[in-house]
Amino acid sequence: MKIERFEDINAWKTSRELCNAIYKLLKEHRDYSFKSQMERAALSIMNNIAEGFERKSNNELRQFLYIAKGSCGEVRSMLYLAEDLSIFDPTTAEILRDKADHISRMLSNFIKAL
Repeated sequence: MKIERFEDINAWKTSRELCNAIYKLLKEHRDYSFKSQMERAALSIMNNIAEGFERKSNNELRQFLYIAKGSCGEVRSMLYLAEDLSIFDPTTAEILRDKADHISRMLSNFIKAL
């Protein structure tokens, strides 16, 4: 399948799911600094994929995909802390870490294909 829009990119679709899950889980959370940082990191994944694609240059796309990969790592790191602080239960944290790791691997494959 030819990718014509960033919405066609599977890593973007999966990062959208991750971002929505994090926003929903943190909706009532009162530590606004933690909440903001985690939401921004999750949002950074999908937005960097979109922005890089819209630049219409493989070199720029690659650069933005690396930034998105970095944000995947940040989300995974914060999910460990969320689990440690009992913000998320261990099962939820693990599911979300697995999703972030899956996105990171998809981005690596995308970068290699470029």
